[in-house]
This record gives sequence, C-alpha cells and structure tokens, in this order.
Amino acid sequence: MSNAIVLNDKFEANGDVALPAKFAEINSHNLYLYAKSYLAAQRANTARVKNRSEVRGGGRKPKAQKGSGGARYGSMRSPLFVGGGQVFGPSKRNYVQKVNKKQKALALSFALNAQADNGSLFVTDSISVESGKTKDALAILNKLNQRDTLVVVDTIDEKTYLAFRNVKNCYMIEKQEVNAYLIAAYHSVLIEKSVFESLTKEA
Repeated sequence: MSNAIVLNDKFEANGDVALPAKFAEINSHNLYLYAKSYLAAQRANTARVKNRSEVRGGGRKPKAQKGSGGARYGSMRSPLFVGGGQVFGPSKRNYVQKVNKKQKALALSFALNAQADNGSLFVTDSISVESGKTKDALAILNKLNQRDTLVVVDTIDEKTYLAFRNVKNCYMIEKQEVNAYLIAAYHSVLIEKSVFESLTKEA
C-alpha cells in the first residue's frame, strides 16, 4: 500500500494518507496504452502530399509511343518525373487510438500510485495564492524541493492563476483536466484534498 504525503497550511509534511490497496495491483501496461493514445491524439495530422491525379499538368502525351528508343509513358504527372505525383505519401491519416473508460481509470490509478511510491504525491487542503504574486507561488513549490510539479486544484481562481502562470517547471490544472499522462509526466504532484479524495473514490 502506498501513501501520499499530507501537507499542512504552511505546506510542510504533516503525516500521510493511504491510497487504496487495489492501486498497487494494476498493471503498468494500462498507463502505457493511455499515454500512447494521448500522445497520438496530440498530433497535428497536417502532413499531406498530392498523388498523380491531383498535381497540375500532364494533359498531353509527352512523346510518341514508339521510335524514341526509350520507355513509353503517357503523362508528366507520373511519379517517375520531377513534379509528378507522390506514391503512398502522407494524407489525412487517422491517428486516434481508442482506450476504453475502464482502462483510462486504471491508468490514472496506476499513475497516482507510482507517484506515491516515489514519495512525490503531496496532498493539501487548499492551494491558493491570494496575493497573486509569483514569489509566493515559488515559496510553495520550493518547500516541496522537486524538479517539476503538476498542481491540481478543484477550481483555479484568478489570483492563483496569475501567481503560478510564469513559474518555470510547473503546470496548474483543474480537476476535470486530470489524466494519467499528466500525472505520470511530472516528477511530483501537488493536489488538493477534495480532488485527491474524488480521484481515489471514483477509482
């Protein structure tokens, strides 16, 4: 059973909270499949070439069928010529890889458990910077002493957003944006207690 580190209102360690025991039994392959699907969905899918029916020109036969001693050909749009159509080039490919709802939940549970195993899952009652100052947001993150941090809150207020938006190696999201890839991609996760309880309960 893995434990998340509980922080007090000064963001100092103040005990721990256990994750459900079933999280430790989840296969890591679920996270692999979800991450693969998530990254595939980020692809722009803009690469495209023209085939021989789409390129310009080629209205008449370039040379006589016989008599030249060379090969016969009927159009300059052939892939054999410069400016001709492309054979089997990229064109409107669908990169979507389906992952079902249950597998997404398993991947998220595994990612949370992995962070807890590494001692990098932090839970606190509230994450709020009323001053809206970046230095106050940095003070919170410096106490965690982590390379980078994903901050998860129930709702982002304007002042807290202003405080965290320019912090390097930090990304803040709301509850509905949480997914297994983001949880796994960062070296640590700072999460509000209400969101943590919701994620572990739903799982």
